[in-house]
Amino acid sequence: MLEFITTLKQRYQIIQSGLAESSTQWTAFQACIEQLTLIESFLHKGQLIDQRRAALNIAVIGPTQSGKSTVVNLLLNQHAAGVSPLAGFTVHPQGFALGLSADILAGVAEHFSGFQKVEQFSLSPEKYSSYSITHMTTDLLPACLLWDTPDFDSIDAHSYQQGVLKTLALADVLVLVVSKEKYADQSVWDTMALVKSLNQPVLVVLNKLVADSQSIVIESFKERWQQVHGDKLPSIMPILFSKEGETEAQQTELVRLLENNIQKVKRKQQDNAAIDFIKQYWQAWLAPIKSEQDAQVQWQLLIDKVIEAAVSDYQRDYLNHPHHYDTFQNALAQLLTLLEVPGVAKVIAQSRKILAWPLRKVFSVGTKKYARAYAGTMETVVLQQIAEHIFLQLGDNILDQIELTQGNNKWWKSVNSQLRQDKTIILKRFEKHTQTYHEGFKQEIEETAQSLYHKLEEHPAILNGLRATRVTTDAALLALAVQAGGIGLHDLILAPAMLAVTSYLAESAIGSYLHRAEAELKQQQLNTVKRLLFTQVLQQALTGLPEKMQQNTYFNISTRQLADAEAQLEEKRHGLRIL
Repeated sequence: MLEFITTLKQRYQIIQSGLAESSTQWTAFQACIEQLTLIESFLHKGQLIDQRRAALNIAVIGPTQSGKSTVVNLLLNQHAAGVSPLAGFTVHPQGFALGLSADILAGVAEHFSGFQKVEQFSLSPEKYSSYSITHMTTDLLPACLLWDTPDFDSIDAHSYQQGVLKTLALADVLVLVVSKEKYADQSVWDTMALVKSLNQPVLVVLNKLVADSQSIVIESFKERWQQVHGDKLPSIMPILFSKEGETEAQQTELVRLLENNIQKVKRKQQDNAAIDFIKQYWQAWLAPIKSEQDAQVQWQLLIDKVIEAAVSDYQRDYLNHPHHYDTFQNALAQLLTLLEVPGVAKVIAQSRKILAWPLRKVFSVGTKKYARAYAGTMETVVLQQIAEHIFLQLGDNILDQIELTQGNNKWWKSVNSQLRQDKTIILKRFEKHTQTYHEGFKQEIEETAQSLYHKLEEHPAILNGLRATRVTTDAALLALAVQAGGIGLHDLILAPAMLAVTSYLAESAIGSYLHRAEAELKQQQLNTVKRLLFTQVLQQALTGLPEKMQQNTYFNISTRQLADAEAQLEEKRHGLRIL
C-alpha cells in the first residue's frame, strides 16, 4: 500500500505541474497531494514502529503568530525555539531531541527522506526542504522529539507544507496552539479535519486570551470542535495574555495536560487509523484515474471490434473470394512439380520462382514495369487495404467518443493525436511483417503439396490419369506468357491446365481429401494471419498507444495496480499489515 500511495502522489504531482495554479483542477489536485503526503508519511511511521525505531513525537502546530514557539520554549523550560512577531517566521520543522539514541534519530532521517538535515541556526528561509534536530535536556518531559512546526495558513504556507505534513504524520500527540484571533480560521479546522482519522490525542492551547472573553472563546471553540469532529472534546488549556510572559503555574499545568495526552497514545491502532484515513479519501483520489481507465477500457473495446471486423474482411475478401484466393493453387502447382508430369515439370520448376508464394518480384524475367506491378500477391493488397481501413474506423470511433465525452474528452483527443502520429510507422511495420509471414507460410504450402502427393501415391490409377491429362501445352504457354509480359499468379487459377488438374482431382476418389486439404490450409492461413499480423502487430501497437501519450498529462495506473491496492484495503484489520 505504501508503494501505491507513493506512486499515486507522484503522478498527481507530475500532472499538477502542467496545470495553471489558478485552475480549479490544480486546487483539487493540491488537496489530494496533501492527503497523500500525510498518509504516505503516516504509513512510513508505521514501519518505524514495527522496527521499534520510533521515538515519542510531540508536534506543536498552529496558524501564524499563535504562539507555537513560545509553547515549545515553555515545555523545554528554556529559550530554544526562535520567536518573532513576523508571520511565517518558522518555515522548517525544528525538532528538539530529549534523551534519544542514534538509531532512533536515524529513523527520523529516513522519515524526512528528500529533506536535508542542518543545524537549527543554519536553516535557510530560501530552502524549504530542510529540518533540524537539536539535542536538549529537561526534567519536564520524557524521552521524546518535540517539534516546532511552520504555520499552515500564511500566503507561502503551501511552499513549505510538505514539512508540516511529514511532522503531523510522525506525531503521536498534537499540541494545537491558537490565539483568540485565529481559532476560528478555516485553515485551523481544515487541518484538524485532515488529521481526524489518524486518532492522535490533541491538546489545545488557547493562547493570548483576555479575561473578559475567555469563557466565550472556550465555549465557541468547543462548539466548533464538535461540529468538525463530533467526538469527545480535547484537553483545553487557556493562557491569558500577559506582558510578563507565562507563569510557572501555567507551565506546570501545560506539562500535566501533555502527560495525560501521552498516556492516550495507542500505537497498536496505527494500522486501523491508516485504513480509515485511506478509505475516507480513496474514491476522491481515484476519480480521475477511474475516468482515465474507463476511457482505456472503451479504447480496448474499439480495438477488439475493428480487429474482429478485419478478420472477417480478410476471410471475405481473400480466403473465401472465388478470384482472389490463390494459396491452394500454389500447392497444386508445386504438386505438378513433385509429380514430374512429362514435359511440364521442367517448365513449372523454372516458372515456380515467378509464380510461387509469395509473388513479390518477377526476378529478372519480364520488364521492370511488370516487376513493379506485381511486387506482391493479391493477399498482400487485401491485407494492406484492411489495415488502412482499421485506422479509418478507429479515427471515426474516436471522434464519436470526443463528442460523447465533451466534459472529459482530453484523453480521447490525445489518443487521436497519437494514432495519427504513429499511423505510418505501424502500417510500415505491418507491411514488413506481411512479407515475413509470406516467407514463413511457404512451409505450410509445401506440406500441403507433399500431403496431396502422398495421397496420390496410394491411388496409382489416379496418379497415372493425372499424368495423362493434357496440361503440357497450356502450362508451357503460361510460362512463356510470364516471360513475355509478367502474368500474375491469379491468372494461373484460370489457366485451362490448372483447371483441368483441379477438376480431375476433385472428381476422383481423393476429391474429399482434396477439399479437406484446402479447408485445412485456409484455416491455418487464417490462424496465422490473425496471430502474426492482426494481433501481434496491429492490436498490440494500438493497445500501447495510450502509454506513449505525454506522461505529465495522465496517471497511467493500470487496472491491475488499482485492483491489487484495493485488495490490500479489504484485508482484515487483524490480519497482515497493510504495509
